[in-house]
Amino acid sequence: MTVAALLVCHDGARWLPAVLEGLRTQTRAPERVVAVDTGSRDGSVELLLAALGESSVSSARVGTSYPEAVDLGLAEVGDADWVWLLHDDSNPAPTALAELLRAADENPRAEVLGPKLREWPSLKRLLEIGVTISGTGRRETGLERGEYDQGQHDEVRRVLAVNTAGMLVRRRLLVELDGFDPNLPIFGNDLDFGWRAAAAGHTTIAVPQAVVFHAEAAHRGVRRTAVTGHHTHFQQRRAALYTLLANTSGRSLLVQTMRLGLGSLVRALGFLLVRAVGEALDELAALASVYVRPGVVRAARRARRAHQVTDPREVRALLAPRWLPYRHGLDFVGDLVAAATRQAQDVAERRRAAKLEEEGPVAAARPHAEDDEEELIEDTGLVARFLTNPVAVAAAVFLVAALVGARDALGHVSGGGLSPAPADTADWWRLHLQSWHAVGQGSGLPAPPYVAVLALLASLLPGGPATVVSALLLLAVPIAWWGAWRFLRVVGHLLRARGSGRWLLLWGSTTYALVPATSGAWGEGRLGTVLVAALLPWLAHAALGLADPEPDRRWRAGWRAGLLLALTAAFAPALWLGAVLLGVALLTIVQRLAPGAVGRRSVLGPPVVTALVPPVLLAPWWLPLLLHGPRAGLLLGTGRVPAESLGVRDVLAGHAAAGGAPAALGATLLVAGLLALLPSAARVLTLACWVVAAVAAVVLAGLARVSIPTTGGQTWPAVGAFVVVVLAAMVTAVVLAEPELWRGRLAPARRFARPAVAVALAAVPIVGLGWFAQGGHDVLDRTLATEVPAYMEQSSVLGPEHGVLLIDGTVESGVTYVVRRDDGITLGEDEVAALTPENDELTREVRTLISRPTPAVVTGLAERGIEYVVLRAPADGQISATLDAASGLDQASAEDRRTRAWRVDRALPPGAVAGPASALRTALLVVQVLALLVVCVLCVPSRRVAR
Repeated sequence: MTVAALLVCHDGARWLPAVLEGLRTQTRAPERVVAVDTGSRDGSVELLLAALGESSVSSARVGTSYPEAVDLGLAEVGDADWVWLLHDDSNPAPTALAELLRAADENPRAEVLGPKLREWPSLKRLLEIGVTISGTGRRETGLERGEYDQGQHDEVRRVLAVNTAGMLVRRRLLVELDGFDPNLPIFGNDLDFGWRAAAAGHTTIAVPQAVVFHAEAAHRGVRRTAVTGHHTHFQQRRAALYTLLANTSGRSLLVQTMRLGLGSLVRALGFLLVRAVGEALDELAALASVYVRPGVVRAARRARRAHQVTDPREVRALLAPRWLPYRHGLDFVGDLVAAATRQAQDVAERRRAAKLEEEGPVAAARPHAEDDEEELIEDTGLVARFLTNPVAVAAAVFLVAALVGARDALGHVSGGGLSPAPADTADWWRLHLQSWHAVGQGSGLPAPPYVAVLALLASLLPGGPATVVSALLLLAVPIAWWGAWRFLRVVGHLLRARGSGRWLLLWGSTTYALVPATSGAWGEGRLGTVLVAALLPWLAHAALGLADPEPDRRWRAGWRAGLLLALTAAFAPALWLGAVLLGVALLTIVQRLAPGAVGRRSVLGPPVVTALVPPVLLAPWWLPLLLHGPRAGLLLGTGRVPAESLGVRDVLAGHAAAGGAPAALGATLLVAGLLALLPSAARVLTLACWVVAAVAAVVLAGLARVSIPTTGGQTWPAVGAFVVVVLAAMVTAVVLAEPELWRGRLAPARRFARPAVAVALAAVPIVGLGWFAQGGHDVLDRTLATEVPAYMEQSSVLGPEHGVLLIDGTVESGVTYVVRRDDGITLGEDEVAALTPENDELTREVRTLISRPTPAVVTGLAERGIEYVVLRAPADGQISATLDAASGLDQASAEDRRTRAWRVDRALPPGAVAGPASALRTALLVVQVLALLVVCVLCVPSRRVAR
């Protein structure tokens, strides 16, 4: 049998000398060697001419694909029985061709044979011994990553395909199958050819005894060509998608198409999460390039059907198992867990080494009894370690007591400033996405920004919106405790190398964690203030990174702080204003202390990013309010209106809402914060805490003078978050200064004054926890109040046109009304309902209805989507008599005898409360999603890929 070697080359001068030497030293030399060069510019052509002669070298234009180059070479090899394909970066071992031909003799049905590929230049790592493809388009070799060749895979076996680097194929088969697919210019043509050969009834085997060393220059990005371009991942992924869609069976095509589309989107999201933006864009571009040209795939499938003779189930056996992609997913999760564990171990080792270094040679020289004791404790297990750590026990007791105190949040909870959660998660999504809301008589005001956050949480957690509200109230104190511990521990290292003591950290974290409860916000159902208190330590922790020495870390900290600031501002919008003023104040101070430092882009840029991220992410809410009003709604908080008006006394008492803990607790913290200014060693940091508190107090005082007009009255801006900021600043100042307080001038008073101060400070969390745990602090209720009879509720959920007109008051004292739709005003609709201006036309109709009702007025109610009229207790007799006599109103039953109800006997049009759509809202939502994706990507650490 005759063999012709076909070598395809492009800018391979660095590998060609070894490859040509490998061809020359073959124990079974090919009868003819043909080389095709595709426009090399590095001297490859000269090397080929010197080794093979001018008659054996063909030149092609730059950009010639691999299938085209093989077709050119086939025209030159003559009537050889076999064609041995080689790349310019694939060096065959001396016995490679001989082993391939010997396997061909022993397996006469085999018409495609491939060698064992080992990594070049390591020469020992395995790359491929045959290859297949998974249902997600992953190239599967069946080898472990970095596996060394120890003869463990040295059996000849049938495979789906073999790499073209060393492929031995019958020439007539290449001609019969029309060569390699021109739609696969460089990647994936071996898999596609092997799949087509198997479908046509031909056999492909892998011959491990034949060895070829492969540099994989194109795959690794070592070499860029006109065919690969600068987007190697795009070419590889496009080839995988095309190969699967062109060769999969007709019964599986629809499922495979959907699976690949969804899988590509998930893969792109995964790349974005590790900040591999280029790969993510390549993934999407590859998906688009294949899916927007269905005619190419259809033509490829027609061409393959012309050669298919094998049952697709036989080919299916050569593909990767269906479960393999899921195993890869589990392996990926395992790798992440292992990496996180190793990182945690490294951090622990570094901290232990730093501690030993601080303690000096005395610690290194002392007996190892303590180490032995630690090892003994370690051996006794986690429970023993926990029980022997008093700080851990105290923290656990605190968290359990806090959960007991939050027991009223279990179930469907509402009351005070907290409206009931809607019945379904879709209600929140509609409220966020739609530009017109069926609230009252209809409103085009934008939904508050926190609705999207709640909707996302409700989509992730089982149980729906009620579970989300309950979970947030239950976990607010533990989350605040965790965040405060992390923040205070890091801040302590800014002043002392060893940081703050564990008992001091425990005091600071527990004292702050109780702020949502002791401030009164929790008991009053002020969900926005509660969540701000839970998120504030995490935001402060992220903001510390703005002072990191490394510019890359500062930029990431800016994006992370901006994302967290947007999250907190979604629940307390005025907090963004305070953060901007605080940033300006701190940058001004830094500029005065270090002139020119703020002028650098890497210093000023991250804080600016932090300030700009919230307006971009919250644009669907604030921009329509700014353009169309009411602009005062930008200061409105989360929950029912009216909100409490807070002042200086509330700040001194530590109250962010009515019904807080005894004022002595807040006053104690302020006095302790003043004492924290005494030690000079900590004065810079404690002054910074006071700057934060002062800015928060000034903003609170300014906003407290602003009133916001609402439907039927007025309310005040949500400033409870600034009380939380003041208390947090005081706690931080005390934790920083307490170890330094009893040195210097106050050292003589340490023996007598320190115990008294310690008792006073300890009383703050102890009294606050006892007050919270006893449960007499809130107005939250798990029984939902019913405004209307049950049958009206059942009717109203059928659609917004089944509204209920609720009337209160008397003729003498005046009448007020409200229109109830669906399940009433729920969490997220409060602000929309409060800011929507009164409908003057409906007011005139209601006035006419209760004085001299006409059939036209009753018909008008039906056209407005009002099915029932309810005169709430105590019903005014004069109004009741008027409505009883009205034509078109039928008396209906009411659960309370003092309440009267009527049904509107008119047809209810389905679109009674419909409103116009807003193109601006749609555009802003798209911007919001894209901006959120970009910010999340920029928050995570940079991904550096070494080629």
